[in-house]
Amino acid sequence: MPLTVAALYKFVPLPDVEALRGPLEALCEGLGVTGTLLLAREGINGTVAGRSQAIEALLAELRTGPLFGGRLRDLDCKLSQAEAAPFRALKIRVKREIVTFDAGATDATKAGIPVAPEDWNALLDTEGLLLIDTRNAFEVALGTFPGAVDPGITRFSAFRDYVDGLDPAAHPHVAMFCTGGIRCEKAGAYMRARGFADVRHLEGGILRYLETVPDSENRWRGDCFVFDGRIALGPALVERPDHAPETLR
Repeated sequence: MPLTVAALYKFVPLPDVEALRGPLEALCEGLGVTGTLLLAREGINGTVAGRSQAIEALLAELRTGPLFGGRLRDLDCKLSQAEAAPFRALKIRVKREIVTFDAGATDATKAGIPVAPEDWNALLDTEGLLLIDTRNAFEVALGTFPGAVDPGITRFSAFRDYVDGLDPAAHPHVAMFCTGGIRCEKAGAYMRARGFADVRHLEGGILRYLETVPDSENRWRGDCFVFDGRIALGPALVERPDHAPETLR
């Protein structure tokens, strides 16, 4: 029976992050869920897998249970399937950031404007648009949107150097995308803080676009790398395991 994979995140103040780790770990272990969840004072991020009922129970607890007290009620989550277990173990970690960027200096709540997958294609036709793929170079090589700029980075924190080399006046309209949306919230907030007036990002990331937009309208080219044993996903979030892992790093 296929497993359900949940990629989730939310930027939300969690001042009690240290106290949350143990109960969250116990909850996941009790449900037989594997994968990685990162906790920080700025929120939660991660990907986990398990039987469909277990993932449903976990998401219900995260969103409405007493552990987080409703702070994750509108948790962003993308669901897909895996024929085999994509993770070997469970890891619950407390970090400084839920996505490593600049040690928490950038406030992701000040990100750019989210654009729904259904409206993304129209945005791509904007004249003079600077379209940026915020992911690492090996991810970009596997698939991207035509016309997107590859900053050529090997770690997300290096995106700051790329932005610092751009002139905001030369790029009045900016759009960006990443796997699930989390990197764009940090990247967009950073760009806005440096004077870029119109910054937008693909809501829910590439995964939600592939899940939502029909093949006849799909502008994505290639596959989307995912950080688990499936390696990559295609349209409708179908597994694409025919990529050698050693070529993707």
